Amino acid sequence: MCGIAGYFGGGTRSQIEQMTAALAHRGPDDESIFESQSEPLFLGHRRLSIIDHQHGAQPMWDKDGNVGVIFNGEIYNHIELRNDLEKLGHRFLSSHSDTEVLIHGYKQWGEKLPQKLNGMFAFAIYDKLKRQLYLARDRFGEKPLFYAYRKNHFAFASELSALALAPGVGNSLNRMAIQKLFAYGYIPGPTALYEGTKKLPAGHSLLFDMQSGEMFLNQYWKFELNPDHSLENRHSAELADELEFLIHQAVSRRMVADMPIGIPLSGGIDSSSILAAATAGAPSGSINTFTIGFHQKSFDESAYARRVAEWLGSNHHEKILDLPEAQELIDTVLPRMDEPLGDSSLLPSFLLSRYLKENISVALSGDGADELFAGYDPFKALNMASTYEKIVPKFLHSGVRRLIDLIPYHDTNMSLEFKLKRALRGMSYPASIRLPVWMSPLEPEEIGELMQEQVHPEDLYSEAIQIWEETQNLDPVEQALTFFTRLYLTDNILVKSDRSAMMNGLESRAVFLDNDLVDFCQQLPSCFKFYNGESKILLKEVASRSLPSDIVQRKKKGFGIPLAQWLRMVPTHPPLKPILNMQTELIQEAFDEHRSGRKDHRLALWSWLCLQAIVNPTRM
Repeated sequence: MCGIAGYFGGGTRSQIEQMTAALAHRGPDDESIFESQSEPLFLGHRRLSIIDHQHGAQPMWDKDGNVGVIFNGEIYNHIELRNDLEKLGHRFLSSHSDTEVLIHGYKQWGEKLPQKLNGMFAFAIYDKLKRQLYLARDRFGEKPLFYAYRKNHFAFASELSALALAPGVGNSLNRMAIQKLFAYGYIPGPTALYEGTKKLPAGHSLLFDMQSGEMFLNQYWKFELNPDHSLENRHSAELADELEFLIHQAVSRRMVADMPIGIPLSGGIDSSSILAAATAGAPSGSINTFTIGFHQKSFDESAYARRVAEWLGSNHHEKILDLPEAQELIDTVLPRMDEPLGDSSLLPSFLLSRYLKENISVALSGDGADELFAGYDPFKALNMASTYEKIVPKFLHSGVRRLIDLIPYHDTNMSLEFKLKRALRGMSYPASIRLPVWMSPLEPEEIGELMQEQVHPEDLYSEAIQIWEETQNLDPVEQALTFFTRLYLTDNILVKSDRSAMMNGLESRAVFLDNDLVDFCQQLPSCFKFYNGESKILLKEVASRSLPSDIVQRKKKGFGIPLAQWLRMVPTHPPLKPILNMQTELIQEAFDEHRSGRKDHRLALWSWLCLQAIVNPTRM
């Protein structure tokens, strides 16, 4: 993994050095700067050595020095692409560099290059002869890439904090980004926290023409469900055979590295299925697995992970912690998140990444399985929401919510009371925005009060509404799958995984996001994913072939912390420094209500703490 940065149109070498230095945690092994002699162009690169660690300095150039690339990521099919390119007459200088494949691939296929790649990536290619910069980001946005553009000026970086250091960018806050933070619990792309900055959306490429000063965006791939209903007539065992092969293939592709590899193990079927594929045919004890557990029972999964490790014969490593150890990370982790993220599982994810890095450099993760196979609780509420709408008149919804709000809240991980209150909140809104409202820190009216301005749900949830409108031909499960995969996965789950790993110099590879596996899932009818209240149906059938039944059937437990309990004590003095013209009195009131036990404001207060940590970094 690496960090990349660059800008065109002015500035000095010291500014690209500052940008690159801000990415040092993403690439602690090497640093390089390129300054063009013919253009006002600077490129910077920080490197974490995983493949070809002796010959990976970047920018990497073709033999004529006309095409150079800076690259963050891994290309899992680089060997196949190298073979194809060699047959077409290309001659490589390195023996197995995936970075060099990007150079020759660009020279052969031009802007069609990303469509050939199976991997996670964010890269920038400088074409001297065409006087162009060509950037691309992987299909799901596993690797981040931010940019800022105004005519004749262009800048980009792996992280927003580095981009803010580019000439003419800065860190003035984007009001809509903050509104969307409280509407979703994360900031969905292309919106970014600072004015004038954007995320390059997942599955997109960007061309900046230095001669005209113009920029052009292109979407080369989009996650779209195209269920093949003829598959419903096939025996599920046949489809399970195919899925099992694809999981094994995806794991095999991600086991290639010049550095130690391991598997973080939760004891759930996602990570356990990855381990089953990795250990198939491997000598007992040759695969390393890692788990962190907590002394607090309702947040601990270590016993399940231990059972799976023993069952499959991995070399298991385990660390049991007290949850207050995670609490102590608030001051360390939140200011380094680059953008605020209202997902408190960031803290145990950081702890796990730190533990993994003590032993390995590459981890195989199960990110994406919940989205592809309908593993989240809201899927179970879809039918209930439909029934509720039919039998409860609209004018009674607010009264039902007030009645349910009288139930005292509990601190246990994802308590029934918490789920019920969240579900009823969503049912008060149109189906097009029900999913994000279920998960939102604040409702639209509350966001308007906080921001002291009128807000419109169609603006707050424009991304979710667009997905809803595009998927009207799909069933409700498939619509929800599309929402979770395009938005929640890209802008929450993968951001959390990337930041928690890279803050520790660890590379995380998402097995379930392999191109071939995803293509299979896009065609798989929803009845093989979620049916009659059961989720991950086909994945469980595969898992049952190698895992004990109690592991396959056990209830999903999120990787969480006792956030509601913590926020009654931490921070001692809530940070209330002004941000734009937001009403801090409302935040103080929310803290008071939460700490008295009258209401549960955990998601809103956590989002506020994350925002404060980045905008006004001080100890909490």
